[in-house]
Amino acid sequence: MANNLLLLEKKLSELLKNLQDAESDDTWQQVAATAQVLANGLRDKDGSIDNHTILGRTSIFTNLRSLLSLALHGSTIPDSAYTSPILEILRVSANLCMDHDDNRASLLDAGFPQVLLSLLEAYTSLVNSSSESQQLLSLSLSHLKVVRTAVGVLLNASVGYDPVKIRLISLDAGSTLLKLLSVVYIPGAWLSVSSPDAEEWQIRSMLSAWVWRTLVELKEVKDETLQPLSAKDLPLLTAILVAFTPPHTSTSSGTFPSDSEMFFDLVQADLECLEESCSLIESLSLDVEDVRLCLALGFKTSSEHPTGSSLRSILDFIEKGEYSSLWANAPDDFDVPRKQKTFDMCKAALIKTVVEVAGEEAAEMSLWDDSEGRAGGEFVVRMVEWLKGYVIDMDAGKGAFFNRSDLATCASLSLGNLTRREKNATVLLSPPHSLAPALSSQHLLSISTDIKVKHGVLGLLKHVAQAGPPGSDIHVILGKAGLIQSICDSGVWDEKTDGMAEVLQVSAIGVVKHMCNTNVENTFSLVLPPSTNTPIPPSGLSLILALVKRADTVTVKSEGTRVLVNVIKSLWSGDIIGTPVTTASSPIANGTVDSDLLAGKERRKKETVKAILTMQCATALASLVGRSGQYPLLINEGVVALTLLSTQKAGAPLVLRAILAPLSFEHPPSSAEPPSASTSVTTDSSSPTIATPSTRGRLPVPKTPLDMFIAVLKNVDNPINYQPEVRINVCSFFIQIGRNIAGEEIEKIKETVRPVMEKVLKTLKDATGKEEMLGNALKKVLDTWA
Repeated sequence: MANNLLLLEKKLSELLKNLQDAESDDTWQQVAATAQVLANGLRDKDGSIDNHTILGRTSIFTNLRSLLSLALHGSTIPDSAYTSPILEILRVSANLCMDHDDNRASLLDAGFPQVLLSLLEAYTSLVNSSSESQQLLSLSLSHLKVVRTAVGVLLNASVGYDPVKIRLISLDAGSTLLKLLSVVYIPGAWLSVSSPDAEEWQIRSMLSAWVWRTLVELKEVKDETLQPLSAKDLPLLTAILVAFTPPHTSTSSGTFPSDSEMFFDLVQADLECLEESCSLIESLSLDVEDVRLCLALGFKTSSEHPTGSSLRSILDFIEKGEYSSLWANAPDDFDVPRKQKTFDMCKAALIKTVVEVAGEEAAEMSLWDDSEGRAGGEFVVRMVEWLKGYVIDMDAGKGAFFNRSDLATCASLSLGNLTRREKNATVLLSPPHSLAPALSSQHLLSISTDIKVKHGVLGLLKHVAQAGPPGSDIHVILGKAGLIQSICDSGVWDEKTDGMAEVLQVSAIGVVKHMCNTNVENTFSLVLPPSTNTPIPPSGLSLILALVKRADTVTVKSEGTRVLVNVIKSLWSGDIIGTPVTTASSPIANGTVDSDLLAGKERRKKETVKAILTMQCATALASLVGRSGQYPLLINEGVVALTLLSTQKAGAPLVLRAILAPLSFEHPPSSAEPPSASTSVTTDSSSPTIATPSTRGRLPVPKTPLDMFIAVLKNVDNPINYQPEVRINVCSFFIQIGRNIAGEEIEKIKETVRPVMEKVLKTLKDATGKEEMLGNALKKVLDTWA
């Protein structure tokens, strides 16, 4: 066999020399016949003789390249008379490269990639590129076979072989192949062809499959910085979505019989186009920043941007795309359920793309329109429509958005990415959107709600709540919509949710943490369970504290306890209810406020304060201080909250027991992630502090929270610098707890702490500024204890 193939190679070499001397039709016919036999012989690998290696060591690739150039006769597209020899030359090239890296290298050295891409580009240019609608390239079977085999050479040469892939990417082969596909196989186009030729469409569908396989190969190059496609290719990818987005192409033409194998082969080819295009759009949007920015910019200025309205096409497909009606009468082996799952995965991939685009910081300028009367612009309006439409149609039990949880997920995640500033959050909660009631709906927040929807909605709510300053109208609007109770009823803090939804739990905690910051009404809603329910359910705060107790992660424990910190600060932040009745300026006395309303608020305040004067609350706060040695911010918040609790006679003994109780958990590792200072809460008695790196020793693991109080006062032998504000607040704590408590235990604390304070005070003898203020605070404590 090897000798026969070598003889054929030699004959091709001789024919090449003859053609170089003088061309003749007979010689070209011999080239075609010889190459055909050679290509057929290379289709399979003989186990005993390695024909591919033997032939690869000859000059065959150089000869094939020369023959191909001669057959083109200086033209970009071959004359029909020469398609047969060209086809066989390409078949030999493709078969030689099959699973053979040395031959792939030889093909690369012979310059085949450039020649083949030029050939494919020439075929593509036969279609009028200025046409607004996609046009199918009309080619004879012989030319279609040449195109298909040229793609086959590129595919075989690139499979698992990076040097060819890198060269093809450098030549922009990905774009060339996509352009070719856009004129050779358009999904659904075969339905509009009268009396279609089966062989033609078999070639076209096979060509489509080979193009996608080649693009996948180019994507899998080891150097991840190399991308076979770019933003300019997006319109070609999104154009494929049109065939699956209503209105659909008419299926009443004289196409293949609906029960024929060819019919469903083409239906399958259409779906493959959709699947591969969605996969590439998703990967491009995840990997390439320019793609995300171009999709956003094209949405704003589609007529001026090369990506056009690609993002609109994506949104239309996500919203309106539907299973093909051609699947209805498919045979069992077509596996319609699997096709439906594939279709759904395509939508999921594009939802990721939309969310990623919305998450690109620089894309906000294109997706959010601040112009007067625009309510955020077209993209924002559409996302709001998806969210509200889902809630409305779920209430009605029917409608275009009924059971469309995918739209709710996409909309909530996208809006969440765009809503990081107060002005944006205000737009969403104000007319015409007024989104708060929808966000509080049971369809978005309930035990039965899909976890992906919860994730999106809670993420959006967290950004909305975080965008407003403490006590802002944003928190008031969310509170009036009953959001806190909706979150409590959603089951997000239930024990059965642990382990699989920590992100949701932390997001929900973040929402209520911000809502309760200097907002007493929201604080009431979180701490007091609804009295109208029977039996009375646990309050939101009790659910959070139970979660904090059983949680394994520092984030849940710390952020959950910070909710309690904000609750306490809200309840203790001055005169919440109003000026006392006994004063002349009292709102009640001058008739400007409903006395019954104020009395009700006062009653609820007392009930709320009573509800948090528990050992559970005191222990949670003391534990926050005890485990947060690396985070002055958390220590500061815990100290301030414990100080406020100590102002109550019933609270001081609880606090004392809590700071003396052994810590029942390990000190967090150094890799634990600290809370964001941007989410801190400050009052007149506390200041946000930032941990500063230090080369000092490791902080000893505290046995009790009191050990941490002492460590903060000392501020030595620890890797964190506790700023004077934190240490001053610790002094205030010791003064306050001593006012409402007496007895042996407080005296023991004084005996333990006094020597520490005295030693620290000596080091501050000549201090100025904040250090001087610390010294004065220490003196005040010592004087109070004298």
